[in-house]
Amino acid sequence: MITVVPTDRIYLCCGATDMRRGINSLARMVQQVLALDPHTGAIFCFRGRKGHIIKILAHDDQGFCLFTKRLTDGCFAWPTTKDQVTVSLTKAQLSLLLDGIDWRRPSKIYRPRLAG
Repeated sequence: MITVVPTDRIYLCCGATDMRRGINSLARMVQQVLALDPHTGAIFCFRGRKGHIIKILAHDDQGFCLFTKRLTDGCFAWPTTKDQVTVSLTKAQLSLLLDGIDWRRPSKIYRPRLAG
């Protein structure tokens, strides 16, 4: 069973990232561009240029994990800010993001009260 590091520190790297990057390159990017320590157990999320691929980098006590998800329809909702390099998320917002839902303003789905 694959488990993700239990943490409350989840960061999105604003802007587009080259999806050819691997674990070492993404960890170096966290250190140099984001000015954060990739070995703290935090989760770092990166999105590709087209917006349908996301990579998640996490470090547990034994080493790095790299997860990739590609949507078949649509794009991942991603912040476009020039002031910030990272955006912090909660676990619930990360769950919405991975489901392809806009985590910034999720909306309720209409459910009829009467059957039929």
